[in-house]
Amino acid sequence: MDPEAVHSPTRWLAAHGVSVPDELVELEGWWASAGRAVSEAVDRMGTPWLRMFDRLGERTDEVLYPPEHHAMLLRGYRAGAVWHALEGEGLEATFRIGYVTSFFDPGAYCPYTVSLATALAVHKYAEPAVRERFLPLLLRRDDGVWQGATWMTEAAGGSDLGAAVQTTAQPDGDRWRLQGEKFFASNVGAELALVAARRPGAPRTVRGLNLFLVPRWSSDGRLNYRVRRLKDKVGTRSVPTGEVELLDSEAYLLGSLEDGVYHVLEVLNVSRVANAVGSAALAQRALAEAVEFGRRRVAFGRPVLEHPLLRTQFQANLERVRAAFALAWYAVRLLEQVWQEVPPYSARYHTFRLVTHLAKFWTAEVAFQAARWCVDVHGGAGVLCEHGVERLIREALILPIWEGTPHRQVLDGLEVMVQKGAHQALLDELARADPRRAEALREGIRAHLELPPEQREAHADSLFAELASFTGAALTGQG
Repeated sequence: MDPEAVHSPTRWLAAHGVSVPDELVELEGWWASAGRAVSEAVDRMGTPWLRMFDRLGERTDEVLYPPEHHAMLLRGYRAGAVWHALEGEGLEATFRIGYVTSFFDPGAYCPYTVSLATALAVHKYAEPAVRERFLPLLLRRDDGVWQGATWMTEAAGGSDLGAAVQTTAQPDGDRWRLQGEKFFASNVGAELALVAARRPGAPRTVRGLNLFLVPRWSSDGRLNYRVRRLKDKVGTRSVPTGEVELLDSEAYLLGSLEDGVYHVLEVLNVSRVANAVGSAALAQRALAEAVEFGRRRVAFGRPVLEHPLLRTQFQANLERVRAAFALAWYAVRLLEQVWQEVPPYSARYHTFRLVTHLAKFWTAEVAFQAARWCVDVHGGAGVLCEHGVERLIREALILPIWEGTPHRQVLDGLEVMVQKGAHQALLDELARADPRRAEALREGIRAHLELPPEQREAHADSLFAELASFTGAALTGQG
């Protein structure tokens, strides 16, 4: 690989076999020349302003973006962060845009991710009239594009959705009425949101959940959900996150009542793949910043990057980041293959599920370690807010938490191995790169899955980390 590719997300993509159209290079150029400065200003400014009432005292709950911030977001939408999936080159094209965006600002990728997840769910599961009404607005290529959002988490937490979701859904003719609160609502203010809620008489488990589409405005033009406040976050400040009140909110059921939990998980898995892509991009950015500084900082008579210890550390980080990218992009390509499936799913879909959990789990850890190393390389300059290096750490703190903590990824990944044997097909593929290690891992997983449930869970994280790192290494030829 060209060592200079670390400084450019499009060159990095090309070096790893991803097609890079001219439009993507232009998007990177815009970010480098203009978008980066806007992103840095948004980060320093912090939480946006929520205007709850207009001059006449009517409730509006507007998230007020600076004009440059809004223009920054529109760049990605116009480039195809959503419309490419259904009217362009497919899902991979949307993730290419996400990768370039995340190299400069992982928070700015979140609105594209949740808008994409919204569009896919509406495309697959909405009734024809609902699809025809809303999907074209999500796929617009101009400044009138609508944004989506995915709101699952409530005050009791996000990992145990079956117990934590208290939002209720009552049927009302051809629509539903939702009552409840969402505690971490990213991209708050979006025109459409996917919401998990429980219908009457449904079990108090995750299988009692269904997926609903909630417009910002009801069919009679009234505000359909309220924003109680915006969160003051340590990172990802380019996307507003708030607390939402659903007060008899008009909603539309997506998919069947019986398969609601699967529809919710499909939405989460799209975002988990995007999280892995964003993590890999942030890790690359951390390497780029470290290399740029290390070449210019002189200590003991030569640039610090020329010292053997730092050079060895860089090479180890580079290999780890390349493997993380390979794992993330493998998840992208598997998603491209299976996203149109509906329950019951194929064996290939369950392989995708496992790879997604592996990618979400491991890439976020690699991103944090790369960001920390970047700060180490900078020394004192790395902890000064004025230089922006410390921002990488703050952004990287969010990535393991979004769309399910590392523990959630391990437990869900363990479940798909126990119930579906999804690791078998994955290891069959990886054995082409390193048959001996693949077979050793297969045997290790077999022994682990035979443990009593308490022991199996207690020691699952080390097994999961080993499988994730091997998958990434095998995909890059390092295995």
